[in-house]
Amino acid sequence: MAEASLDTKLLCLFDVDGTLTAARQHVTPDMEQFLQCLRARVRVGVVGGSDLNKIQEQLGEDVIQRVDYVFAENGLVAYKDGQLRSVQSIQAQMGEELLQEFINFCLNYLATIKLPKKRGTFIEFRNGMLNISPIGRSCTQEERIEFYELDKKELIREKFVSALREEFKGRGLSFSIGGQISFDVFPEGWDKRYCLDIVEKDSYTTIHFFGDKTKPGGNDYEIYSDPRTIGHEVSCPEETIQLCKQLFFSSTQ
Repeated sequence: MAEASLDTKLLCLFDVDGTLTAARQHVTPDMEQFLQCLRARVRVGVVGGSDLNKIQEQLGEDVIQRVDYVFAENGLVAYKDGQLRSVQSIQAQMGEELLQEFINFCLNYLATIKLPKKRGTFIEFRNGMLNISPIGRSCTQEERIEFYELDKKELIREKFVSALREEFKGRGLSFSIGGQISFDVFPEGWDKRYCLDIVEKDSYTTIHFFGDKTKPGGNDYEIYSDPRTIGHEVSCPEETIQLCKQLFFSSTQ
């Protein structure tokens, strides 16, 4: 890859699962090296639905130093240049009454679902969202894949979200399905577009976004289709690298 000057007005934002890594897997050395090469050309940020600990498990403990931005929980926990910049609270936004009503409905619904396996941590409370997993987040990798294949056929998560949309219609909640075993719940406007309100202050002329769940209902859809970004749909980390090479390392640049 030929040397080129850093374009400080161009930002590339990347989803994590399915874009930079396989689902819940550690980043490969090839991707780590590529991101550092890309960072010599443009500004680089990561925006994931997971909390910071899970992003660090996948991208490395020092990820907040190795990219320009890390937006955990859709940007509700935001890091820039290695420093924590802002944190939002779903508790304060929703209020305890609605929060408990929602959690109780989920627990009752979960009790009606029959699956080949159920494990633990069905509801994970994060700073800016709730993560709901019918199988439970403590499942093994093999159990994760088993559930994902079943979910593609039986639409378990999609049906769960439909029930929640009906039950909590007009209550200011949004839902997005991402990854393989869960979906996120958050106040309206707290999807991945939230991070765009933060980076807008840095006056980028162009923002590219790369993600795999870009169809309606997927957790990349809103930011992918937002007019402030140029959205790119990818299916795996290898495709992400290939596409970025075409866009930012072509011989004509």
